[in-house]
Amino acid sequence: MILTFQLLPRAPYSFDLTIARFRRFASENVDLVAGNQYQRLLAAGRQLALATVTDVGTRTKPRLTVELRSPSRAALKQAEFHAQLRHILCTDLDIRPFYRLARQDEMLAPLVKRFRGLRITSSPTLFEALVMAVLSQQVNLTFAYSIKKDLVEAFGRKWRYKGCTYYAFPDPVRFASQSLETLRGFRLSNAKASTLIRLGEAFASRALHQSEIAQLSDEAAIEALIQLKGIGRWSAETALMRGLARADAFPGGDLGVVKYLAQGMLGKKEKATEIEMRAFAERWRPYRGLALVYCYAELTRRRAE
Repeated sequence: MILTFQLLPRAPYSFDLTIARFRRFASENVDLVAGNQYQRLLAAGRQLALATVTDVGTRTKPRLTVELRSPSRAALKQAEFHAQLRHILCTDLDIRPFYRLARQDEMLAPLVKRFRGLRITSSPTLFEALVMAVLSQQVNLTFAYSIKKDLVEAFGRKWRYKGCTYYAFPDPVRFASQSLETLRGFRLSNAKASTLIRLGEAFASRALHQSEIAQLSDEAAIEALIQLKGIGRWSAETALMRGLARADAFPGGDLGVVKYLAQGMLGKKEKATEIEMRAFAERWRPYRGLALVYCYAELTRRRAE
């Protein structure tokens, strides 16, 4: 089954800048980027579809073409796949109010010119974002993504097409059904393995439900998520930003914030405190998370130079 359609992001929109995050790690095996195309094996219930998104527009007149290709002959759930892609690629956000705020900010003003059209990329589910937050706790991201690769290949559904194997991120039930010993075999600590099992159980049983959490304010959503043992404020804020695309979610305790942002862009000689960085970021409300994405893009550019 093959289905094609178009996505028309709200301008300005830069597909290339937005999907650059998916190019960061060689071990990435879910969100795939090649040239001006993005690919991901998506799931809608039991239905799988390989989405290939191609940039055929400009920043001022953005247009993306999408091909959905499925191993099933059944009619594809177009609306659900359509919604997932809009969410992942953040096509619907009206970014103009953020630009009006940023132009009055000494730090952000040059960044919104340099990275015009950049958006927050998200996982299609809050569950996936929480799993990635747990994997990233207290380790570097290269290591976290290498564990993600192994977990995806072990527990995710897959489809081999034209000599390539594509992987969907594992469902919550796949984590819920694993033993602690099995997950420990993926270079996970007892604490992280236990948290992944609890996350799987909570989402599989709908004790945690994405649609319900999505209706909550940021603070209420954080409070709901940190009730689960192993999920702290940093993990919850990161998941809101990278799972629900919340433009104001700000993981103020992140090493990227207290060290790299503080030293690389604020000129501090030592790491800042979380309290200091949260106070500094107040000027960016209600776009603290989006502002952080632009700051990270600038830090990446400077490292490349």
